[in-house]
Amino acid sequence: MPITILVHIANEDPVVGEIEVMPDPKDTLIIVKNPRRRDGKDIHYLGEGVTTVVWPISRIVYFEIMTSEEEEPLVSFVRE
Repeated sequence: MPITILVHIANEDPVVGEIEVMPDPKDTLIIVKNPRRRDGKDIHYLGEGVTTVVWPISRIVYFEIMTSEEEEPLVSFVRE
């Protein structure tokens, strides 16, 4: 199951995409599928139709792991 992440790249706007597995601490590259901006628009520096990008870990400041709708806990309040 793909993991949706928000990648913060040095001197660039954050990019949303999916990865297959979490990077290992010794990895030097990260492969992101379906890269897009937060608002879903295309990234201006990528070519038309690009579906997969490989970035060196050295360019990434940090990344956030986004929870899916299925993983979010259902919280409800019951009044008795």
